[in-house]
Amino acid sequence: MIYSVDTFPGRTISVRGNSFLYFGGTSYLGLQTDTTFQELFIQNLKKYGTNYGASRKANVQITVFDEAENHLAKLVGSESCITMSSGYLAGQLVAQTLNSSGNEFFYAPESHSALHIPSKKHFSSFRELNKAVRKHLKKSKHIPVILMDSIGISENIYPHFNAIKELPLEKVILVVDDSHGIGIIEKNGSGVYNSIKNLNPKEVLISCSLGKGFGIQAGAILGSKKRMEQFKNSAIYGGASPAAPAALATLIEGATLFKEKQKLLEENIRLFSSSLKNLEAFNYLENYPAFYFSNLEIASFLEKNNILITNFKYPNEDAPVMSRIVLSASHTKEDIKLLAQLLNSL
Repeated sequence: MIYSVDTFPGRTISVRGNSFLYFGGTSYLGLQTDTTFQELFIQNLKKYGTNYGASRKANVQITVFDEAENHLAKLVGSESCITMSSGYLAGQLVAQTLNSSGNEFFYAPESHSALHIPSKKHFSSFRELNKAVRKHLKKSKHIPVILMDSIGISENIYPHFNAIKELPLEKVILVVDDSHGIGIIEKNGSGVYNSIKNLNPKEVLISCSLGKGFGIQAGAILGSKKRMEQFKNSAIYGGASPAAPAALATLIEGATLFKEKQKLLEENIRLFSSSLKNLEAFNYLENYPAFYFSNLEIASFLEKNNILITNFKYPNEDAPVMSRIVLSASHTKEDIKLLAQLLNSL
């Protein structure tokens, strides 16, 4: 069922006059409705304006772009970074640039649609993908590019990355969409870059949305300085409007607040996991705020008890229903206990 609301769905939402607790969406740190974060954003709106429609190649350039990209690169541990107006555009810039260079693409299970190029083959398992990559390397000099999501539920990816350790990584470019990791997982929300880098692939590139973890409308690509310069010379980068400068300034200035919210989220994950008697009924990852399930009756039961969760077909109508409970830093301890109590009563 579709629920139409006229305000941002935060910790609670109102639907046709009825109030619900909301355990869905992707506002993992609850920033979009946080008053401190909003005030910081408003101050930056007054300084930088609501939008900046010029090209990053224009003869007048605002310094906050470089400052934000240096900030992100330092946070993640990459050599360089560029930002875009969205995570989807960032993913497409990576995919289209690598595709035009004659590389061979291999899409891993659950790869994000932001990285997709039409007509490229998708694999149902890493085992199948591994065989295909090794077969390709025996007969071709084209570099294999494996495109994947950092947070995979059905495959053994985060946090140990066992699913990709069997690959011939020293001969492979790994492109990882970390939209659901950056800002949320690892130290200070640095995401998976260092973990992937330590596996010693030929090259690693991270593309991501900054909206899910950091609460701003922007995307980013992280990797080597040489590769970022290649992206900067593309028509997509030069022709697209950039992220709003106010958003990127807020990304830099909100560092202390982000740490506070990350700590609250970790506490909520621990409380929920320890309070739930039937944790094995869910697919979940260590220290991650999303809990997936296939029993559609759970969503109906929670709705009858004034709790709404994520429950829709993703990424299109032909896909199966994605049902997941999402914890946020904005949820109170009482919210978490109530949710666990209801689930324990099933």
